[in-house]
Order: sequence, then structure tokens, then C-alpha cells
Amino acid sequence: MAGLLCFPLHFTNNTPILPHSAPTRPNDHIISHPFPFSTEAQVQTRKKRARSRTRALREWQEYEEAVKNKDLAKALRFLKDVPVESENSSIESTRFSGGEMGLFGSDKDWEVLDTCLNADDMRLVGSAYAFLKDRGFLPNFGKFRSIVMEGPREVTPTVLKTSTGLEVSKFSPKKWGVSGSSSVLLIILLAGVSYLVNQGIDIRPNLAAVLGLAMLDAIFLGGSCLAQISSYWPPYKRRILVHEAGHLLVAYLMGCPIRGVILDPIVAMQMGIQGQAGTQFWDEKLQSELAEGRISGSAFDRYCMVLFAGIAAEALIYGDAEGGENDENLFRSICVLLEPPLSVAQMSNQARWSVLQSYNLLKWHKRAHSAAVKALENECSLSVVIRRIEEAMSSN
Repeated sequence: MAGLLCFPLHFTNNTPILPHSAPTRPNDHIISHPFPFSTEAQVQTRKKRARSRTRALREWQEYEEAVKNKDLAKALRFLKDVPVESENSSIESTRFSGGEMGLFGSDKDWEVLDTCLNADDMRLVGSAYAFLKDRGFLPNFGKFRSIVMEGPREVTPTVLKTSTGLEVSKFSPKKWGVSGSSSVLLIILLAGVSYLVNQGIDIRPNLAAVLGLAMLDAIFLGGSCLAQISSYWPPYKRRILVHEAGHLLVAYLMGCPIRGVILDPIVAMQMGIQGQAGTQFWDEKLQSELAEGRISGSAFDRYCMVLFAGIAAEALIYGDAEGGENDENLFRSICVLLEPPLSVAQMSNQARWSVLQSYNLLKWHKRAHSAAVKALENECSLSVVIRRIEEAMSSN
């Protein structure tokens, strides 16, 4: 900075100091302090920014509290009130980025999805997804909604096998004791009982009690207790994750807001979900049409695709499906609501068409499905699972 301190005037004992009122010559320079003092306006601006940061911090803490309490209405209302920062705007927004406030803003917006599980109003859940999509967070949400209008409608068993390489029977949910994994367990159980009896250890009375408890569990609890025990077996648990990730991904790509994924059989029972696990999704068009006593083809097709996505996911990964019996039951129950109701042949064709569409959609986005499975396996929240799906699809 030496150049800034060199001046053309050289003072000696014979050179008087010019008074302030003396006229300046062209070569005279005005000496200014290298670090100017802040003006009053600058001080006020700094104070205003500090107050803005403090207020934003407090507001985001309230938002985090709403997320923690699963209060979707409050969390969504806060996000909608936060202004979007414009590139040319000189006004400081409460949506900070980088620096000390970098943990706030866009990264926190995702968390509103974690409040959906406790929401009673599914329209509010739909609003959360619509909000994030409008803000650019969910570019692939509903991206394949129009797939229900494409391709041939007639899917015979031959067409299904040609397209997937699998027989129709591979897409049929198995009963316990018939499927590959459960049949092995049943054989081992019977062999173990036979061995103990031959050794003089009769456990048949205890076995009868266990079977009685299992029957009561199946009748009154929907098999939740047995499912809870079975879920600790890694291969079985992995199948459940693959199955539910299939539901989740297809629902997301079809534009159906997901309320949550329930993997605990006891929690599923408490929430009234049939089966050992469940993915709760919502289709606004289908609900409004059901309220009017009618169902259009596109809404019905979209619903069926999501229903059969779990079966399709298992078939894609394992070559056959074991779960999905309750999905088939839901499919049959909604078929009777159609006017006129579908015949058995029409129901079979609709099921094959739906599972084929879901199979292809999952096959095209296998990386996103794998990312969802991994996130669910790591017990990530819904917002993290959706984010992993978007990251996988953007990198594909």
C-alpha cells in the first residue's frame, strides 16, 4: 500500500503548511483515511441485517419444531410465507444460503414431507408435494403420469412373458408354506419336530399351543405378531423393502402424493393397514371421482399400477413375487365399484397390464428403486427417501 501514502508535497522548515482554506493546485491530493469510518446508514443496514438473521433463525426454529411435532399445516404455512429470493433482489430474504446460515433454507424445505404421516387431510399432503414441485425440488414427481394413455391395452400371458421373461405365475403372490422361503422354513420345522420326537422329546403339546397363538394372531391381529418376528429374518425383511420401494417409486413417478411408508407390522396394524407393511398414497382425481360415484379409466389405471408395483418390484429383483396378496384384494374391491363391473377376464387383463407397466417403469428406473430400497433399509425419513430418488434419477 506504499503507493497510497506517497504525496507530491515535501515539507521543509522553509515551506509553510498550507491552510485548509487555501486553494488547491492541480497536483495537490486530498489525503483520506485508508479505512473510512462507517456512515450512519451503513450502521443501520448492519443492524437491520442482524435483526433479520435473528428473526429468520427464530422462525426456522419454529419450523423445525413443527416438523418434529409432525404438524404439516404449520410447517407448510411457514414455507409458503417465506419469500423466494430473486437473483436481482437487494432485499435480504429469510431463505439464506451458504455461510453461517447455510443450514437453513432449501435443505430444510424437504423436511415438510416428514410431517405428512400424521396428516389426516390428504389434500394437505397433496399441497406439500405441489409446493415442493413448484419450487423445483421434485422435478420427477408425476413425470410419467401420462403413461396410462400409452401402449396396447390387451396383455395376454404370452405378451407378459415375452416382455418380462417371466411366466404369469411368477407374478402371483404366494401363500405361506408355498413360497420358496417359507416352504424351506416349514420343512426345517417339521424335520426338527420329527427329530426331537424320535429322541424322546415330545414338544407336540407346546407346538400345539404355539400354533393356537399363531391362529389367534392371524384372526384378531392380522398376523402382525408373526410378521414382526419374521421381519427380523434378513431375506424376508429385504423382500419387504423391495416390495414397498416399488409402491413408493411408482406412486411418486405417477404423481400420487405419498403419505408415508410403514415397515413395522404393529404400527401398520394400529394405522389400519392390511398386511405386514404398507405405503400410503393418494390420488386426488380418484378420490373425487369415487365421491361422485364414478371412476375414469386413467384414474383407475394409475391406481392399479401403484397397487401392483410391489409385486412387479419383487418379480424384477427376485424373479417371482411372494407378497402382494392384500394388494390383489384391494384391486378386486375397487373393481366392483366400476359401472359396469369388470368381468373375471377383464380383471385378469387389467392386472396383467398394470403389473407390466409397473415392471417396465421400475426397470427403466432401477437405480432410483435401488436408492429407495437402500434408504428404507437405513431407516431414513420419507424426505430423505424422496431426495435419494431424485438424486438417482438426475444422475442416470
